[in-house]
Amino acid sequence: MSALPLTAEQEAEAQALFTRFQSAFEQEAWQMARCLAGKEDRQLLGGTEFEVRERVHRLGAQVVENVLPERKKKATAGRGLTVRTARSRPGM
Repeated sequence: MSALPLTAEQEAEAQALFTRFQSAFEQEAWQMARCLAGKEDRQLLGGTEFEVRERVHRLGAQVVENVLPERKKKATAGRGLTVRTARSRPGM
C-alpha cells in the first residue's frame, strides 16, 4: 500500500490517532501472533485464517467507531438541504 499524501494538519492528526490506538494495535498483534504460533502449518489456512481476518476487521471497526464521534463534533452546523414535499404520488 502506498503512502497517502497528507497536509501537515492531516499528518499531525494521523500521528495523534496512531499514538492513541498503538496500544490496542500492539495487543491485537500479540494475540494474533500467539494464535498463529499455537497452530501447525496445516492449520494456518481455513479457520485460523478467518480468525486472524476477523480480529483485523474488528480492530479496524473499533478505530473507525472511535474517530466518528470526534469528526461529528468538528462538522460544521450549516443549513441542511431543503426539499419540497410531494403533494401527491406520481401517476395519481
